[in-house]
Amino acid sequence: MTAGLWQHWVLPGIWITVQLTVYSAALAAAVAFGIGIARTHRSRLVRFLAAAYTEIFRGTSALVLMFWLFFVLPPLAGWQLVPMWAAVLALGLSYGAYGAEIVRGALNSVAPAQREAGIALSFTPWQRMRLVLLPQAVPEMIPPFCNLLIELLKGTALVSLLGVGDVSFAAYLVRLATQDSAQIYSVTLVIYFVLAFGITRGMKALERRTKANLGVTAK
Repeated sequence: MTAGLWQHWVLPGIWITVQLTVYSAALAAAVAFGIGIARTHRSRLVRFLAAAYTEIFRGTSALVLMFWLFFVLPPLAGWQLVPMWAAVLALGLSYGAYGAEIVRGALNSVAPAQREAGIALSFTPWQRMRLVLLPQAVPEMIPPFCNLLIELLKGTALVSLLGVGDVSFAAYLVRLATQDSAQIYSVTLVIYFVLAFGITRGMKALERRTKANLGVTAK
């Protein structure tokens, strides 16, 4: 593989993959916390709506949703999403549904006595969530969130089907140009591994920091 192919296709593809991962992860995190907290709400209606969202987006394909947002939504809404933002929406909404279950499970794992202590201190529901429940639940969320984030990174390869120039699409172009599949796809595997390894180390550092704030030593 020549330096020109690396410079003009592969490196820009890596940057687009990183952007897709960051933007989709930010949306997925917002969805996960919003829906996950709603799953523990006192109102049955709120819990039902949050559960419906989770089931719908966990039960649909992120790829088909991506195509729907890009090809079906424009005639209905009267405006066109660029491929990258259609991909971010599809990935963020889909993976956010999985993250919501992580948030719900972590919140429910907090000892009931902690909730009762917040009530005894006359905390509002939001104060109990922000000051008591979330600080204890977040460290438990980080390991499964790390796995989900790595899955999201690998899921960004789906955007190549919309012609977005991520690292997978760049690898396809390089293969067409060089007729050498072994080299470019071996390099692509290494690129994804390096990105995933960076995510793993960063999330482990975050886990240690959040547990240290609670006086717990991370394994």
